[in-house]
Amino acid sequence: MSVNAVDYISNNVSKNSAYQYLVDLLRQSNDSEHIKQILQTLLTDKECQEICNRLHIFAQLKQGKTQREISANLGVGIATVSRGAKVFQQRDIDKIFPCLEKITTNS
Repeated sequence: MSVNAVDYISNNVSKNSAYQYLVDLLRQSNDSEHIKQILQTLLTDKECQEICNRLHIFAQLKQGKTQREISANLGVGIATVSRGAKVFQQRDIDKIFPCLEKITTNS
């Protein structure tokens, strides 16, 4: 990464823009191991699993599975799937997450 994180913070980031800092940091990194380290530092194991579940929900919705099927496949509550389905309907998931079919999902 070409920008020192500490210098970036002190020079370009106000106290209220930590989210933008993170977005910029991830955008600038070409190193997947560095990105993994960032995410593992910021997120608990449970939060990482919730993100993975959300991606699996999107993939299975794209496959045409019902919310009940997805809930059973992933072992999550129907409310979790419903929240994911709501976002799926509101956003252009194909554009945001191309190639969701690459995600191995439970049948």
